[in-house]
Amino acid sequence: MKELFKGEFPRLVLFDLDGTLLDSVPDLALAVDRMLAAMGMPEAGEGRVRNWVGNGAQMLVKRALTGLDSPVGNEPELVLLDRAYELFLEHYGTCCSEKSRLYPGVIEVLTALQAAQVNMGLVTNKPLSFTDALMGEFSLNDYFSITLGGDSLAEKKPHPLPLLHAMEVSGVSPEHTLMVGDSRSDIKAAQAAGCKVAAVTYGYNHGEPVARYAPDLIIDNLKELIN
Repeated sequence: MKELFKGEFPRLVLFDLDGTLLDSVPDLALAVDRMLAAMGMPEAGEGRVRNWVGNGAQMLVKRALTGLDSPVGNEPELVLLDRAYELFLEHYGTCCSEKSRLYPGVIEVLTALQAAQVNMGLVTNKPLSFTDALMGEFSLNDYFSITLGGDSLAEKKPHPLPLLHAMEVSGVSPEHTLMVGDSRSDIKAAQAAGCKVAAVTYGYNHGEPVARYAPDLIIDNLKELIN
């Protein structure tokens, strides 16, 4: 990370949640399959859900209903979508931390950055209520000065607004900020916001290699940020 900032730590590091800090797919898949079963539809399974995560809960539900990674042009009827979304939120609310686990190195990296007095923020497309619940469950709250969910602002990633807002609130310019994520949404948001971006290879990027979107740094383990 320091090589991107003239040998120093950035002043602000913004982290994505799902696929970056937390492997949440097992619980998301469980909620999706329970939603589909309640609607009389075939279950999707964890493998397919893994490629559907990353653009917020509503897009996840749309993908599950259509079975398509890009459901544009095949939008489900609004009444069907509303019912499915309601069911998904209901089921995910009961299982959001049953099987989810922090990735290796997460606590070590957050602790090291905190010790170095680096300001940190969490910017995710997950609804804020679930984000807050998971941060409490995994004891992450004390590391972050700002937390933004997919419903916190008028736009979510890949729009740059959440990153720009986090930088403004933190009083840090884009040139001193690093975004750390796992998907094209994180990379595009950072590039549009004018800050550096590090992409992990182990997350959820719709089956595509993160290198395709030209992040500034590609890492296989979060600990590479501080080593």
